[in-house]
Amino acid sequence: MKKALTLLALGLTLSWGIAQAADGNTPQQSKMATCNKEAGDKKGDERKAFMKDCLSAKPAAAAAEPAGTTQQNKMKTCNAEAGTKALKGEERKKFMKECLSAK
Repeated sequence: MKKALTLLALGLTLSWGIAQAADGNTPQQSKMATCNKEAGDKKGDERKAFMKDCLSAKPAAAAAEPAGTTQQNKMKTCNAEAGTKALKGEERKKFMKECLSAK
């Protein structure tokens, strides 16, 4: 079971990486987009301070939980949901991308 989950996580990670590469975004552009979404309704100095902190944060330091724990939980949840909806091919890939990128 652990091997299957590991292979599933690896496969999803690789497919997510390929999807990111297809977007043509650099890691900094992706980080900027993520931080911008997280900033939400913040305005003025509050937004500036948030963006500065968000953009300067290291990926592992940004998470309060051990590295990968949140992403692994998201993968499990999204995969289970995709399975219940019986999604296949491009439809499943699109759903997984949206699900994993949601907050």
